[in-house]
Amino acid sequence: MIIGGLEKLTLLDYPDHLAAIIFTQGCNFRCHFCYNPMLVLPRKGEDEKNKKEKGFSEISNKDLFLFLTERYGRLDGVVITGGEPTLHPDLPSFIRDIKKIGYVVKLDTNGTNPDMLSGLIKDRLIDYVAMDIKAPLSKYSQVVGVDVDCKNIEKSVNIIKQSGLPYEFRTTVVPGLLEKADFEEMGKLIEGASKWYLQNFKSDTGLVDDNFERKPAYTAQEMAGFAASGRKYVGLCEVRG
Repeated sequence: MIIGGLEKLTLLDYPDHLAAIIFTQGCNFRCHFCYNPMLVLPRKGEDEKNKKEKGFSEISNKDLFLFLTERYGRLDGVVITGGEPTLHPDLPSFIRDIKKIGYVVKLDTNGTNPDMLSGLIKDRLIDYVAMDIKAPLSKYSQVVGVDVDCKNIEKSVNIIKQSGLPYEFRTTVVPGLLEKADFEEMGKLIEGASKWYLQNFKSDTGLVDDNFERKPAYTAQEMAGFAASGRKYVGLCEVRG
């Protein structure tokens, strides 16, 4: 596994668990608003500085598993995020080794690899899954910066909804990319889901597309309006953060 960083403790990213976050390197999206460009577009020097500023710890696979073994009992969960973890063919074996220690595992994914996702669920390798819904299907490629097979997005949504696992969908809301009408189409895509979290755009850091840096975010009132639209389609739709 190519590890891009380690956050040694999170109280927020895995509901009801004290967890560590493992950041995998590499992503098949180029989302304009992504605030982890060092995981998406490795650029040495500058990215090493960015990782330090964000609190990422560089760690080898050997040292990672030593850390997880020593912290088991104080931590009980591991979040695997990215980048996009399902790009890595060794993800199943990597998770098996984590679960042998005793951890529960949450996976963050963009939903572009439904076959990998289905296999992880079938083999009971993940205990919680969070999938990003980037945009309405009609705007997906525009928002993520690459051509997307939206059939894979739809497949992953259905796999997650039918998995029997605790899960959430989440959307980063960016002015200029998403507007109020889009929440109707996204709501229909995940209709019947249990949880959908909206998170506001952060522009006060390095982004994949520096044209979005320092741009204003939506107001709290506007975000609340988007969440109200979402509640027509899912059990819970809230603004997070």
